[in-house]
Amino acid sequence: MFRSVKLSLAALVCLAAAGCGPQAAVRAPCPAGKVCLEYGNGAEPVSLDPHKTTGTWEDRILQEVLMGLTTDSPAGEPVPGMAERWTVSPDGLTWTFYLRDALWSDGVPVTADDFVFSLRRILKPETAAEYASLLYFIKNAQQVNEGKAAPEALGVRAVSPKVLEIRLEHPAPYLLELAKHNTMLPVPKHVVEKWGDAWSQPEHYVGNGPYVLKSWRLGDRITVEKNPRFYDAANVCIDRVDFFPTTDSISAERRVRRGELDVNTDIESNRIGYLRERIPQYVRTNTYLGVTYLAFNANVPALKDKRVRLALDMAIDRDFIAGKLLRGGQKPAYTFTPPGVANYTAPPAPAWAAWPLEKRQAEARKLLAEAGYGPGHPLKITIKHRNTPDPMLYTPSVQNDWREIGVETALEQNEVQIAYASYRARDFQVADAAWIADYNDPMSFLYLMQSDTGAQNYGDYKNPAYDALLAKADNEPDTKKRAADLAQAGQLMQADAPVAPLYFAISKNLVTPALDGWVDNIIDHHRIRYMCLRKAPASSSGSPSTKQ
Repeated sequence: MFRSVKLSLAALVCLAAAGCGPQAAVRAPCPAGKVCLEYGNGAEPVSLDPHKTTGTWEDRILQEVLMGLTTDSPAGEPVPGMAERWTVSPDGLTWTFYLRDALWSDGVPVTADDFVFSLRRILKPETAAEYASLLYFIKNAQQVNEGKAAPEALGVRAVSPKVLEIRLEHPAPYLLELAKHNTMLPVPKHVVEKWGDAWSQPEHYVGNGPYVLKSWRLGDRITVEKNPRFYDAANVCIDRVDFFPTTDSISAERRVRRGELDVNTDIESNRIGYLRERIPQYVRTNTYLGVTYLAFNANVPALKDKRVRLALDMAIDRDFIAGKLLRGGQKPAYTFTPPGVANYTAPPAPAWAAWPLEKRQAEARKLLAEAGYGPGHPLKITIKHRNTPDPMLYTPSVQNDWREIGVETALEQNEVQIAYASYRARDFQVADAAWIADYNDPMSFLYLMQSDTGAQNYGDYKNPAYDALLAKADNEPDTKKRAADLAQAGQLMQADAPVAPLYFAISKNLVTPALDGWVDNIIDHHRIRYMCLRKAPASSSGSPSTKQ
């Protein structure tokens, strides 16, 4: 309440002063002769240690200061990174990576031993890495992560300073995709051994990417500067990047239009049409491997009942959410894995997806009645949701849909990091969440519901038959048979309704037309080393942007 009053008073003062018109651009000063990029990046990172992060907003920074065995091309495809080339054994179980000559930003050579150290570190139980289960395809990784084997038992070894060998539990056709993910990024062994977890503080940070971390002003910006020791530094155009937290996308939109920001990584969906009319050259949307969904916490007594979960799932008007509320090109989702994922044929949507909403909601009332809920004993539930623009739009719609079937629903808004921390701690009843593919393969989505996935299986879904199908797919060398196993697993999971998919995402970015090298792609990865900023154009309000 006090904060709202302060804001209201500020607005009155502003109106009284008659000085609250369009503001002039206020860009961070850029040194003479340098090229500086101002980047709106969504949420504040939790950390810049790749073993302690899970967010896309953290990935955007980490991938500029660290580089894995592979990295992204401008189109988001895996290309050689620290590894110049690689070979695979005939059975697909042993991969050998040959590293290029490269240096850490302090001048120490990057070696295979850094990768061995990093992979052991992320899997050590004491690291408590939320993403550790993503690496269970590596030999003995799960046993190491569960404390049942020593880190030295992990199937990775430095054959020589420039040759790394990785042995697998089963073939992993997605390994090159995953080799560029945060979980497989190297950390500098010599720095981590000296400073421990404090190595990721700006004063100690050492990387091997095109940029070097220079400063982090909490709540303001993270600044990185061009790394002169990067192996391809001669082809890096932009000298400095300032990453700003921009959870208020409309405020960030104004900053882009004033020329204060060159990029912002989100747009409030229901403003996309308006912005396409006003500043069409800035709006960049694209097909995206992402799904927004509600997770049901199986530890909540009411939600242990499949009938309750299914009733809540089928009662949601996804067409209204995607087509009327968001209006940005999102598609209603009745399956968890998005269309367009490689090596997959999605199972059909559940039969009820074709029913009129009234019929679905009538069936949902019957299911709730069978589970013991009705007018005299209503189901009471709370949706914990993120405070970002789209959840603020669609959660009231879900609340209304559930009211129509007799469910009393409360909404609890949280900052993004706090919301996800609550989900990982199982401190929720229904969680609003989104998942973006870590690599272009159905396992990037389906593994979330495996019983041994851990923190990111927010609702604690467990089904031995589902786990068995995923294990069968892991060990199936035939790609068509593997796809069929995964589709069967997806259909089984859908029938259990541990989650209610809402819509398939699109990427939504505002990008100045002065930025060359931005390529829209299905995973929304845009590495700054490929970009160059021309002289900033005049802002859309008519005031000139700061020149660079």
